[in-house]
Formats: sequence, structure tokens, C-alpha cells
Amino acid sequence: METPAVLVLGAVVAGFVQGLSGFAFSMVAMSFWVWVLEPHLAAALAVFGSLTGQVLAAVTMRRGFNAALLWPFILGGLVGVPVGASLLPHLNAHWFKALLGTLLVCWCPAMLMARSLPRVRWGGRTADAVVGLCGGVMGGIGGFTGVLPTLWCTLRGLPKDTQRAVVQNFNLAMLAVAMATYLAKGLVTRDMLPAFGIVATAVLVPVLLGTRLYIGISEVRFRQIVLGLLTVSGGALLVASVPRLLAPA
Repeated sequence: METPAVLVLGAVVAGFVQGLSGFAFSMVAMSFWVWVLEPHLAAALAVFGSLTGQVLAAVTMRRGFNAALLWPFILGGLVGVPVGASLLPHLNAHWFKALLGTLLVCWCPAMLMARSLPRVRWGGRTADAVVGLCGGVMGGIGGFTGVLPTLWCTLRGLPKDTQRAVVQNFNLAMLAVAMATYLAKGLVTRDMLPAFGIVATAVLVPVLLGTRLYIGISEVRFRQIVLGLLTVSGGALLVASVPRLLAPA
């Protein structure tokens, strides 16, 4: 399959998943793009496509928005992003991905199969800010901003509209920071603009279709989708990291 076709296919599938769940664009898109695109281009397109989809979803899906609940996550995340970026040169990225993938693959299915999830009620806004900070650090390290906030909101037992609004707007803020950083550092070049245009066009309709489908799903089904996507994300991280760790030095 030619590169433009893979580019469009990845954007379409990822846009639909993002519209449905409020996150996971980068994870889904990269599973298509990593095979045909240069790493720097794929990363820039993942951030741009995810940001485009989040803006569109935030404008069309405003249910459950709660500024008082959201701001601790965002403040923590804004502190965490530069911390993660500073840590990145000193970390073994493959071990980080393997450990995170193992956590998701083990923990999320257990939550998915549980008859009733435990509800975390301690910590208040301070705990939310700490989770946001950790999400920001993970975003600075590898673009995984939404993983911990999504898992935390699920453990909090938030209604699906509230959970989606928190994760969606948290990711929107973190992605805006990431895109601004890419632009400031000159990581987005003129040669990339045609690919950016293709992705921006390809995500529009799938995101809207995903948001329409989201409206009709139940609380239980939404939880299953979220935990299922997190499990798949963990599996993808393991697939990407374990062969590198097992390869001869």
C-alpha cells in the first residue's frame, strides 16, 4: 500500500476512535504510520492529527464539562511536560514502554472483568493534580498524556460525559503545548505541510461520526471501550519495546 493511502487510513481510523473515546489518536495512527513514515514525521503528524481531532471534538461535544474538576489536571500537566522532556535523554525509552505496557496489559483487563470497579474517593484535587503531572511527564517522555488521567477517571467512577470531558480537554491542552514546542524548535518543516493537510482533511468526518456514536453508548459500554483501548495500547507498547530489549547488544 502506498504511503498516502496508509496516511489517510491511519488518520481515518484514529479519528473515529478519538471521536468515540476522547483519546487514543496517536496510539492508533502510529500503528499504521510507523511502518511507512520517518519517525520525526510520524510523531509530528500524530500530535497534529490528535490536536485537530481534539479541537473538533471539544467544539462539538461539550457534555460533562466541569472547569473546577479539570483545572488541577491541566496545571499538573503543564508542570509535568517539561519535566518529562528533560528526563527523556536520561531514560531508556524501551524499558519505559515495556513497564508501562505491562502495567496496562495486566491491570486494565482485571478492571474490565471485575463485576464492580473499586471507587477511589481519596485525594481530592491534589491527587488529580498529581495524576495530571504524571500524565504531563509521560507526555514529555513519549506522548502518552492521556493514559494515566483516563485510568484515574475510571477508578474515580466519574460519569462517562464527565470523564470524557476531563480527558479530552486535558489532552487538548497538553497537545497544544506539544505542538507549540514542535513549532518553536523547528521540528515542523515546509516539506511536511502536504502531509499535514492530508491528515487534517482525513480526520474531520471520522471524528464527527465517532462523537455521534459516543452519544448513544451506555456507561458500561464506554468503560469497556476505554479499558479495551488502554489494554491494546499496552500491548502495542510491548510489541514495540520487547523485541528491542531482547535483541543482542
